[in-house]
Order: sequence, then C-alpha cells, then structure tokens
Amino acid sequence: MPINSIDQLFDTFIDKKVLVLGDVMLDTYVYGAVRRISPEAPVPVINVDKQEKRLGGAANVALNIQALGATPILCSVVGDDDEGVAFGQLLKKRGITDKGIIRSQKRITTVKHRVLSGSQHLIRIDLEQDDPLNAIDKKALLRYVTTLIDECDLVIFEDYDKGCLDDEIIQSAIDHANEAGKLTAVDPKKRNFLAYKNCTLFKPNLKEMREGLKMEVDPSDENSLKEGVDNLNKTIHAKKTLITLSEHGMYYHESATSGKLPAHLRSISDVSGAGDTVISIAALAMDAGMPLSFVAELANLGGGIVCESPGVVPISMEQLKVEAKENGLMS
Repeated sequence: MPINSIDQLFDTFIDKKVLVLGDVMLDTYVYGAVRRISPEAPVPVINVDKQEKRLGGAANVALNIQALGATPILCSVVGDDDEGVAFGQLLKKRGITDKGIIRSQKRITTVKHRVLSGSQHLIRIDLEQDDPLNAIDKKALLRYVTTLIDECDLVIFEDYDKGCLDDEIIQSAIDHANEAGKLTAVDPKKRNFLAYKNCTLFKPNLKEMREGLKMEVDPSDENSLKEGVDNLNKTIHAKKTLITLSEHGMYYHESATSGKLPAHLRSISDVSGAGDTVISIAALAMDAGMPLSFVAELANLGGGIVCESPGVVPISMEQLKVEAKENGLMS
C-alpha cells in the first residue's frame, strides 16, 4: 500500500525491530555555576548543581529508534565495571533490552564526562579503550550479530572508532543482512570508513568524507560532492549515500539521482548526537520504501531539530511530525 501521509509513514515504524550494531558509551553531565577562579591554577571553579547520566554512542541511536516508535536491539561490548552496570541500568530504565550487550572482563566501558556552566561547555573528559576486541569478545559478538539480524527488520551500524567493529564483523553482518534481504544503514568513522562494502545506505559527514577518502570535498559544489561519492563507490558500492554538511545542509545520491538540500535555519545549541538522529530517521524511512530525496529531507529536518537542545538527546517524534507537515514534505 502506498504511503500518502506523514502519519501513515510513522505508523509503519511501529512494528519494526532495528538492530543497532556499534560502539556504545555512557555520557555523564555535570551542571553548575562558575563564580571564581581557582587559587591553585588559572582555571574556573564550578559549584555543582546537578549531575546526570545518559546513554551515548550507538545507544543514542537506539533511543532515537525508540522515540520514532520502533523497537531497538543494541549489539555491542561494554566493560565488566561500574560504568557497565550503570549503562545496563539506563537501558532497563528506558525499556531497551540488553540481550545483545556483552560484558567484557578485558575492556572498560567508554565514558564521556561533560562539565557545563549555563550554556557554556567547559570541558569534556573521555575515559575509553579503543583497541580492537580480543578473540573471545569478537567471537561472542559475531555470534550475537548473526542471531540478532535474523530477529530484526534492518541493521544500523553506528561506528565511533572505539574498537567494537572491524572488517570481519562489518562484512559478516552486511553479508548476512543482504542474504536475508534486509537493509543496512551505516554511520561511519575514519578507521573502518572503506570497510562497509555493499551496504544499502552510507551516511558520512563532511569531515569523515574528507578523511576517509583523503580528498578535499567542497560542500557548496555539487560536482565536488558527486566526485567524492563516485570515488567512494569505487570501493564500497553503496546503493545510496547521504552526506551531512552541517550549515551547508545535506547531499543525497542514488544511481542517476542526486541533489543538495539547504540546512534549516535553527537556533543551534549543541550539534552532538545530530548524526545519530539523521541515521535513525533515514534508516526507518528508507525501510518504509520512501524515495531517497524524501528520506534526505526528513532526516535533514530531524537533525536540525535535535541541535536546538543542549547535550545528546533523541528526536521528538511529535515535533518531527509537526514540522514535516509544516514544511510540506509529503506534498
């Protein structure tokens, strides 16, 4: 049945199960006020008012998938540590299954500590281990991937270069998904940039495109963007490509069809997590059979919406629906 309205499109998301495969992390936030400079060093002293923990990395993609009405299943590795316990508790609180999460005794859980005063982001402290998985953890992850793909309708790869993904895991998952006729959507990083051969949708940002291809790409020039995609597909042969261009908008490419969308004018608070929202919206809309031009428009709109909120937050489905209708996306 053809989809004729925004509401009808979002209704198709409800029954979907989405495997989110990649690097998860714990995001912590410390909020407070700065009223003086430390006598020990020329640094601000922050008086803490509030602290909170949030799901981050691929887990934020899971939150976006959930916010859009679908069911996420995370597949990743965390440490057998207090932070890993906190991560599991946050999953439970959000009603997201942990059946695809491996607790490793050989790794630590990735944590990003952020300190903010008012709207000012003062510092970020990262606690992470980004070397490849050991043989035991990798074998377990490969087993989980095969089993969970069979349960799900589509697969999202959320790569943060923290070691969870490598060539073998990536290609095994894509091959298994392709054999099962299931779509694969990729949000890449530098290390594995060219490893996602034969994926359905490849969604780098401009920085990742430049680093991954080792070439200059001009976001204002569609010919330059198309040249970048052509060079990319000499290696990975993705069926569809979206490139997020920050203030320059978004570029989409599929076979003989391509185009560039302007960014929506927004009061930008924080761009963190916008890529997570874009890949979530794009993957679900693509799986619903929508044309890539529409997929790009809806994802571009959603990415702008989350940039208005401080910190890493998932999309508001109702706000996305309202703005999609206001912008005449289905017309």
